[in-house]
Amino acid sequence: MTEEKKNRISELTRLSRERELTEEERSERAALREEYLAEWRRSAIETLENTYIVDGRGRKRKLRRK
Repeated sequence: MTEEKKNRISELTRLSRERELTEEERSERAALREEYLAEWRRSAIETLENTYIVDGRGRKRKLRRK
C-alpha cells in the first residue's frame, strides 16, 4: 500500500472526527482499510512462514501452521 493511500485513510479519519462523512467517503475509507488489512495479513503470514524455532538442543525446526 502506498503512503498516499495510508495518508488518505488518516485524512478521512480526521474528517470523521470533525464532521459526518459522506457515503462516498465512508465507502472509500472502508475499501482502503480493507486493502491495508489484507496487506498486513499477507505480511504477517509471510513472516510466520519464515520463522523457525530452536529447541533446547539447538535443533532448528520450521514453525507449524495450525
